[in-house]
Amino acid sequence: MGGQDLKDARTGDVSPVERLHALVATDMAATDRLIHARMTSGVALIPDLAKHLIDSGGKRLRPLLTLAAATAGGYAGDHHVKLAAAVEFIHTATLLHDDVVDESSLRRGKVSANLMWGNKPSVLVGDFLFSRAFQLMVETDNMAVLDILAGASAVIAEGEVMQLKSTNNLSVTEEHYLCVVSAKTAALFSAAAHSGALLTGKGDAFVAGLRAYGENLGIAFQLVDDALDYSGRQALMGKTVGDDFREAKMTLPIILAHARSQESDRPFWKRVIETGNQTESDLDRAITLIEQTGSIQETMRRARAYADDAKAALAVLPQSDIKHALADIADFCVERAY
Repeated sequence: MGGQDLKDARTGDVSPVERLHALVATDMAATDRLIHARMTSGVALIPDLAKHLIDSGGKRLRPLLTLAAATAGGYAGDHHVKLAAAVEFIHTATLLHDDVVDESSLRRGKVSANLMWGNKPSVLVGDFLFSRAFQLMVETDNMAVLDILAGASAVIAEGEVMQLKSTNNLSVTEEHYLCVVSAKTAALFSAAAHSGALLTGKGDAFVAGLRAYGENLGIAFQLVDDALDYSGRQALMGKTVGDDFREAKMTLPIILAHARSQESDRPFWKRVIETGNQTESDLDRAITLIEQTGSIQETMRRARAYADDAKAALAVLPQSDIKHALADIADFCVERAY
């Protein structure tokens, strides 16, 4: 969900993400102030590079989940703001590292930091932001939330390595792909909600419900992103179509299309994915095969199921505007693809 998705493209109405922003507006403003205060450094390159990405239009969805979980449970302190800032730093650090690994030239519609400043500064500033995140966690003096977010950071790194190993590899299974998605994307969604919920002292059921909500939302979010990479809807949203294809990433639409393709199409997939030998017209052919095999529809069907599981996990929350916004975000995550 890019920044341009804050409004519902179908109706022009305010999206549930923006509604949730409004519901925790004071805490979100405090989080933004803390983010900007803690990314300062006497080394001028660090805040310049970090600010380039942090202020590039991201909608702070992950820290929003931390603030919403804490608020929904009636938390009255200020540690949720520190955790929300830490979550955003972890997310930003992973994006900086991702763009170096993927050799990306764009991020959120802007020239990526690695292209502007180079790979080495991007990696090192990512490391700086990880360090800032851990400082903020320690300041909460809560070993349980430190364990959650530290664990998520390790899992995210594992997910990146798993994805790297599955690039250019047509033998990747759906099970392996879901392991990558769970680690690379869902882990931080889950940890963001989990850590905020844990601050409330509301009990195991409440905490488990928020953790499950974050995990299922994260998987649905990534499935939709992977489907959109082969969709005309992506272009309407101002994003490049086919980035995953050009990087020969084995996402679910490709895994399904390859498994369902006719024998005569197998050499095509072998050439464009395993050898990475692609021509200008190959993306169009890949999209045609993906559509013919129903792979986008199946990816979206599964995303819908995960979004429904996310909504079901919210049963532990008392009725509130925040609960309704969280449920609507799960729906909106899937509906943005149409």
